[in-house]
Amino acid sequence: MSSEKNPQIIFVSSEHFLKNLFLIAAGSVVSAIAINGILVPHSFVAGGITGLALIIHSGFSSLRVEWIYIVLNIPLFAAAWMAVGRRFFFFSVIGAISLSLSIAFVNVHIDLNDKILNALLAGIILGSAVGITLRSSGSQGGLDILAVMLLKRFSISLGNTILFVNSIVLVLVAYFYSIESSLYTLIVIYVTSKVVNLIVTGLSQRKAVFIISPKWKEISEEILSDIRRGVTIIDGRGGYKGKQESIVYTVITFPEIGELKKLIRKIDPEAFVVISNTLEVMNYRIGNQPHW
Repeated sequence: MSSEKNPQIIFVSSEHFLKNLFLIAAGSVVSAIAINGILVPHSFVAGGITGLALIIHSGFSSLRVEWIYIVLNIPLFAAAWMAVGRRFFFFSVIGAISLSLSIAFVNVHIDLNDKILNALLAGIILGSAVGITLRSSGSQGGLDILAVMLLKRFSISLGNTILFVNSIVLVLVAYFYSIESSLYTLIVIYVTSKVVNLIVTGLSQRKAVFIISPKWKEISEEILSDIRRGVTIIDGRGGYKGKQESIVYTVITFPEIGELKKLIRKIDPEAFVVISNTLEVMNYRIGNQPHW
């Protein structure tokens, strides 16, 4: 196993280390822009630990948001060390500290005329920030840690975990703020979860392709030589006539779909083709599993 794929090795290379620091810092600054520029002024609340920190801050204004955030993260960091790996733990600690510092010092005022537009923009900004951070080897701490653990153990998508757990935050927002604030917060949370899924998994999603054609041999040879992807030939039988069929199965990246379609149409325009999404693919060449 290479050092980059071993989650227990913290320092892979100087380039890897600096890249992670840049992604974490960028994600933290962007998060702070949404928190200080939209959420706090409009009494919206972000999801997860950040949302809980904001709720506690609203009741105890003498306590600073960044310090509340750090304290709430302690048990989750312990879980990250045991369940994910030392590298993820190390960069998540940096991420939590970076976010706390960004909240303390980055304050960009954003004020749109419509509250719904403010909520939508906050969700887009927060989702982008979390997605950028999760493209690194760490996270911003908090709910991100729980989401990564569930993804690694049970293949539950990051966005679904964020959306589900934040239902508790919505109840607290309705109680401590108002039902109106809770509904606006729901918009923020929903948009955030969708943007996170798009950035972290959507852009690297793989496509599973089934091809049924009498010219299966020519098609499989072209996939191997032109697209340079592996193929598997599955023996099948037609349900109506009971005719023996050879099914070509392959997994490709999203940009390769057009090339594959062109290749199939050239060899057999009458081929039956099914292209479906995948959640995760494990393989050293085509795999898209997270790097944590």
